[in-house]
Amino acid sequence: MSRLLSVEGLTTRFPLAGVHVPIVDESTFAIDRGEVLALVGESGCGKSMTALSIMRLVPKPGRIHSGRVELLGRDLLGLSVTEMRAVRGGRISMIFQEPMTSLNPVMRCGDQVVEAIRLHDEVSRKDALARCRELFVQVGIPDPDARLRAYPHQLSGGLKQRVMIAMALSTRPELLIADEPTTALDVTIQAQILRQLLELRREIGMSILLITHDLGIVNELADRVAVMYAGRIIEQGERTDVLGRALHPYTQGLLRSMPALATPGRRLPEIPGVVPSPAEWPMGCRFATRCQLAEDRCRREVPGATARSDNHVASCHAVEEGRAQAPAGGEPEGAAR
Repeated sequence: MSRLLSVEGLTTRFPLAGVHVPIVDESTFAIDRGEVLALVGESGCGKSMTALSIMRLVPKPGRIHSGRVELLGRDLLGLSVTEMRAVRGGRISMIFQEPMTSLNPVMRCGDQVVEAIRLHDEVSRKDALARCRELFVQVGIPDPDARLRAYPHQLSGGLKQRVMIAMALSTRPELLIADEPTTALDVTIQAQILRQLLELRREIGMSILLITHDLGIVNELADRVAVMYAGRIIEQGERTDVLGRALHPYTQGLLRSMPALATPGRRLPEIPGVVPSPAEWPMGCRFATRCQLAEDRCRREVPGATARSDNHVASCHAVEEGRAQAPAGGEPEGAAR
């Protein structure tokens, strides 16, 4: 596979408590053509801000402090506003987390998608409307002609999410960023949307950055996984390695807390403590305050990346020193793809 997106040392800061705090801190990862990379972690760890940084949509007073975001070797952070506008929504599209607030409530759904198409492609309104209808069919919207004329409040949450997916796909992007694409949807609708994303990936060959906290979804869709904690990516690798042979104690804790792995009648294992607020992130390893393997070095020094294979790395002193044990091989039970 050829490299599509390369993110190196991405740092995005916000002013908090009188200092500029890195909400995304030195993040480095890559996505190949046709690949699905899942970015996982607890709420507030910086996943969505990573996506907004790639799109250069960081809300003020935040700002991208340093790093590179390259699309096919072109650094997006160095583009002018006009140049970036052509990339955003064209070569890179995003499904935002809340379709209820992402759609314009006073515009018909079809008009919103038509507007997105004509913004990036010189076509007539008639041709754009025909393409919009095709997209509605493609993403599984029933009675597409009626939905073209409907306002967002007239659609269910699942249908609004499909309209957002249709809008994101309207320019046939090379990269689709899907931020919690099935949040607040029932299980049946979740499964339908996930199947559609996989089918569309095969049809148009796009790559997907999937942002989620649901490891079951990760196992269904992802080729590779990057785990984020307190603004830093602490483990990444092939899906089978990260889910089946996790190295970092935090990743192992996430996997143990999966309901599919629970012993009937027993309380789910939990990671002790809570994620510190960005203004109170500790020195060294940010997971050290909750980690049973933490030693003095962990609280003082930021761990570097330790490789266990060409495609599986973790940032953990215990992994580096051989004190952390990966579980036996194989994917988690109950998470078969």
